[in-house]
Amino acid sequence: MVWRLIALAHSCGLPLVLASAAAVAAPDEVVIVASRLREAALDALPASVTVLPRETLAAAGQQHFEDVLPLVPNLNWSAGTARPRYFQLRGIGELEQYQGAPNPSVGFLIDDIDFSGVGMSATTFDVEQIEVLRGPQGTAYGANALAGLISVRTRDAQPQFELRGEATTGDNGTWGGGGVVGGAIDAAGTAAFRVVAHHYQSDGFRRNAFLGRDDTNGYNEDTLRARLNWQPFADLDLGFTAMLVDIDDGYDAFSIDNSRVTLADHPGVDQQRSAAGALRLEYRGFDAAAIRSISTYADSKIAYSFDGDWGNDADWGIFAPYDFTSRFDRRRRSVSEDLRLVSTRTAATPGGAAWVLGAYLLDVDERNDQVDAASGEAYRALSSRYRATNLALYGEFDWRISPRTVLSVGARGERRTADYADSDTVAGTTSAFAPSDTMWGGHAGVSFEQSARRNWYATLSRGYKAGGFNIGSAVPIARRQFEPESLWSAEAGLSWRSADSRWSSRTALFYMRRDEQQVMSSQQLVPGDPLSYVFFTDNAARGENYGLEGSVSWALSPRFDVAATLGWLETAYIGYRTGNPGRDAALDGREQAHAPQYQYSLTLQYHLPAGYFARADLQGVDDFYFDTSHEQRSSPYTLVNLRVGYAGERWSASVFARNLFDERYAMRGFYFGNEPPDFEDERYIQLADGRLVGLTLNFSFY
Repeated sequence: MVWRLIALAHSCGLPLVLASAAAVAAPDEVVIVASRLREAALDALPASVTVLPRETLAAAGQQHFEDVLPLVPNLNWSAGTARPRYFQLRGIGELEQYQGAPNPSVGFLIDDIDFSGVGMSATTFDVEQIEVLRGPQGTAYGANALAGLISVRTRDAQPQFELRGEATTGDNGTWGGGGVVGGAIDAAGTAAFRVVAHHYQSDGFRRNAFLGRDDTNGYNEDTLRARLNWQPFADLDLGFTAMLVDIDDGYDAFSIDNSRVTLADHPGVDQQRSAAGALRLEYRGFDAAAIRSISTYADSKIAYSFDGDWGNDADWGIFAPYDFTSRFDRRRRSVSEDLRLVSTRTAATPGGAAWVLGAYLLDVDERNDQVDAASGEAYRALSSRYRATNLALYGEFDWRISPRTVLSVGARGERRTADYADSDTVAGTTSAFAPSDTMWGGHAGVSFEQSARRNWYATLSRGYKAGGFNIGSAVPIARRQFEPESLWSAEAGLSWRSADSRWSSRTALFYMRRDEQQVMSSQQLVPGDPLSYVFFTDNAARGENYGLEGSVSWALSPRFDVAATLGWLETAYIGYRTGNPGRDAALDGREQAHAPQYQYSLTLQYHLPAGYFARADLQGVDDFYFDTSHEQRSSPYTLVNLRVGYAGERWSASVFARNLFDERYAMRGFYFGNEPPDFEDERYIQLADGRLVGLTLNFSFY
């Protein structure tokens, strides 16, 4: 497949310099990636990574990770929720979890705390940077990172005193505000704290004509976070994070005519209240190695409901009563421990070697209650409990085999045991499963430092993903369980920086092959019952995903910066099998769902010494299939975001416009029968948010 990748790069007019990042760093600034087993400088990292620093999050974003997703090549997300929870990297990732035990392909961490599959907590106020690692992370993260990893890192506690605030207002009832206070705890500066609080709300971008309300799809989001750093001894560091994120959003996103005007008489909610903490310890009392421990805990309460018929009896007229609702209540608790022994030696000099040995434990306990109702009366219900324990041993070894060449190898073995039981009965027997999976992954790669400003790499890696269950009272018993999936990935890349550091680029080529590919599909079991539209996962195919990612940043002058990213992706199902010969033939060789062929961004930034600044972002995404169960596709779209303002010594003010031209584009689509009397299959889409214009003020007292 190498020649296909080379031809693809050549057809796009790109040089064969391969790896990826979207961070626009100042000259000579070193961007550190912290979500690897060892911290590493971005330019020297042998991987395809995007780093979004806090300056980018403040200038290009608004409130949530969702705002800056288009800046990351080959990252997409599936709606059906108020905020992103289900991500796809290089075309790989879940599309939903209406039914199903948690089984994510894309890992999601906030300050090392595992929020995989529940990423709604990723608000961005006072976040230091967001790191997106593409490709299987088989050595470092294992089963939850088959496609890659998203890591959100909030700002650390510092001994310097800081007191600052932010306020935002905008149309559609948008307003928000937050504050930060932090500094030293003791006179010696060995302990420091940081406390952050933020609130954001908006009426959203829907009007419910039946209820006469504009806020049924609105946002109401609170973040409270505290961080503590303490060095009680010279060779011991302690870091603690505690957070409470309360997302109380509405969910009234679909309408029969695919507009932003809804008619639901029972608009839903999408709520997530997460309390979490992390304790990080590092002991350097040994000559050869340091001990690092990362302990985390998270408790999330999630409520999700929607109006199944998207209407009301008054509008359904002679076809009434036609009134369906569905609600899911979910409780997820996770505990993890990552214990590492990290060598103090590095691979910086010829013959030098660095190594990491570690053990990892993740225990997840989740309860789900689902109730489907018709005209207010429950007619289908399911209560389930799921628990999974992952235990892994891993190691990584880096060896500088020549002055310019470093060899890296790593491996991870993981054992996952799960228990599942629910209240559903088939022939008088309660559904229950207790599978165990033993999985392995790893990597072998080489990096070559052609010069101080040019670094090549090539890596072969293997990732894996555990098997799982399909939960749901309407899911056929034969579709309840599926097997693990594995993925082989070959990747090559280069980072390149000019002598004066005014210009830099990173690009990557990759080829991935999936075995026992887990594919999400859907089916309407009962015509006239919109809540019988069920989702289930099966090992239905093998898969092929290949393409490229690239970024470039260029300081044209001391006042004017340009940055661009490009993701190009080719995907296909291979040997699709579900038992339906006609459908299998149609899907064999077809593109995978939620895998747009191209994504790009272009950023222009202008800043004057007097303090005035401006930023414009142009972002585009190709069309993609919504699902495997039908042939419906989205439409390509292009977004324009602007921000113009002034920054003084202790304050700044900026006017912003998001989705300036009010582009109407879909982030999720279904194809089924929802309209009486014939219930013919129709295409229904969830439109993304429309134009938002507002003002942000920032002020610093110290």
